[in-house]
Order: sequence, then structure tokens, then C-alpha cells
Amino acid sequence: MSKKFRVGILGATGTVGQRFVELLEGHPQFEVTALAASDRSQGKPYREACVWRLPDDMPARVASLHVSAPQPPLDCDLIFSSLPGEMASVSEDAFARAGYPVISNSSAFRMDEDVPLLIPEINHEHLALLETQRRARGYERGYIVTNPNCSTIMIALALAPLHARFGVEACVATTMQALSGAGYPGVASLDVADNLLPHIGGEEEKIESETLKILGRMSGARIEAADMRVSAQCHRVNVSDGHFGALRVKLARAADVEEFTDALASFTALPQELRLHSAPARPVIVRAEADRPQPRLDRDAGRGMSVSVGRIRPDAVMDYRFVALSHNTVRGAAGAAILNAELLAARGYLKH
Repeated sequence: MSKKFRVGILGATGTVGQRFVELLEGHPQFEVTALAASDRSQGKPYREACVWRLPDDMPARVASLHVSAPQPPLDCDLIFSSLPGEMASVSEDAFARAGYPVISNSSAFRMDEDVPLLIPEINHEHLALLETQRRARGYERGYIVTNPNCSTIMIALALAPLHARFGVEACVATTMQALSGAGYPGVASLDVADNLLPHIGGEEEKIESETLKILGRMSGARIEAADMRVSAQCHRVNVSDGHFGALRVKLARAADVEEFTDALASFTALPQELRLHSAPARPVIVRAEADRPQPRLDRDAGRGMSVSVGRIRPDAVMDYRFVALSHNTVRGAAGAAILNAELLAARGYLKH
């Protein structure tokens, strides 16, 4: 087996940081060698700095690592970042400038014109932006690659096979998003018990803008946004994990139900061809049952990396409606970034 890449995690004590630690344990290509977090955690062993919130025990090897400040240098070959946006804008740039590849789950650089907003099944061609990024920002060896917002990933993966086969002119998305998307401690219990919160700050704008960038095409050294309209309304609901979306789409070309369903169910792409470790065999799983998908039953499909789709029906206003579900801290966050890193390794963008 080839030598593993040494990984540093920024924001290692948070909800997504813990998910990074969990998913990277035993990974065939990556090994966690450095952890970084906020001031109150620095200098402590990870077992003392982190209140572990996942069902399985904290990996023993990582538990003894001491937490550092989120600034270079760190003892690693690449960086995974789950820092809050305002911290990420400074820290991630500093690491990239110091020569580290930065694979980020943070929002700070997602919509910058020279930063790939990457979902490997959809827009691996956008990695061509990295040369432009290095020249424009003066990075010698480092760079920044981001993954989208957790709900955007679910929506974009559901739209991509439809857009490729029929063209999508418009999409209206209503999301019902899990509590873990707000981090820990997140939403106050008295706010969400017996209740639903019809506002998640910035979420609707992220879905509407990020989707167009992801589904856009490279035009020279820039991305030409997809020619479609996306409208989103987002809600926080009393579910632990698993973001749910009700989608309506208008197609550029007519399709019957069988064609529409087949476009989703048969969808595979480069990560499946390359057999990347975190890539699910089926990125989109179509459920035929009238009452599926459901968060408790379907959020872990494809080891949490598949989007489950169901209730496909013709729509009286648009062309079709359906529902979608994905695991928001796996496919929507840490797992998405790890898959991005696997693609970067396969394409020769990572060096020891």
C-alpha cells in the first residue's frame, strides 16, 4: 500500500470536525496527524478538548493528538476545514499561501470565481480553475477547493442527471433541515420542540446561487453559470440528521415518468468509474414506496453518501415533483470534502 497522505483538520472539535475524524479512521489514503480548533481547545489532547457527540467511541489514536491553533504550520500534507466562515476566510487563505491544499466545508470562498465548488459526480472539470486561482492569488503549491452547502449538494445531485438528459429550466425547492445542520448546541430545545422554524439564515441564498455555479460549464478560464432559475425556501425541523427537500422542476425537453425515473436511477459518473473509496455505487437511489425516503430509514444509504429520491409524480404547475433526502453531515459536509480529496489525489493534485 502506498504511503498515506497526512491530514490536518481545522475546526476539529465541532460537529463536522468530529465527522471528519470518524470518517477518516481507517481510510486507505488519509491519516489524521494534526488537529486545530479555537483558543479554548488549544494545547489540550483531543480527548479533553472535544466533547464527543457521535455514537461510536472517539478513535484512540486521534484522542491523544494535541489541538493546535488553526494557522500554519501543521504537521500534515493537506487540510480539511470546517471553520466558521469568518475564521475560514483568514485561516484557509493562510494555509493555501503556505503551500497546503485546503479542502473546505466552509462557506468563505465558495462563490469566488477562481475557486472550484466541487461535487465530483457533477463538475470535476471545474478543477481547471486551480491554475487560475494560483496565478491570481500568488499561491505557489497550495490551493482552495470547496464543497457546497449541505442542502445544495442534495439538490444539485438530484438535478444533475435531469439537467444532463432533458435540461432543467427551473426548480422550486422547499427544504426541511435537520438539527445537526446548526452545529452543537445549535437550536434551543424550547424553540424546536412542537415547532418548525421557517428561517435558516443565508441558506436560501446559498442554494439559489451555488446550484447555478455547480451545474455551470467551464468557458475558457471561468465558469458560465447554468441557465436555469432556482427558488428555495428553508425550514429547520426536529430531526437529528438528514436534510429533506420537496422539489418541483420544469424541463427543457418533455419526458415521460419512466424516462425521468431512469435518468435519476441510472446516474453514475467519474467517482464511480474511478472507484473512489467514499463514492457510493449509486449516487442517486430512487425509492418506489409511497412513503419513502424518510430520514430515519434512508439517511445512511450508500454509507451516508447517496441521495435518496422518491414520490416522483407529474406536476400540474411545473413538469415533475419529487422528494429528496441526504445525510447532511456526511454527504452534505465531511464526506463530501473527503470525496473531493480522493478525486484530487486521483487527478494528481495532492503530493506527500
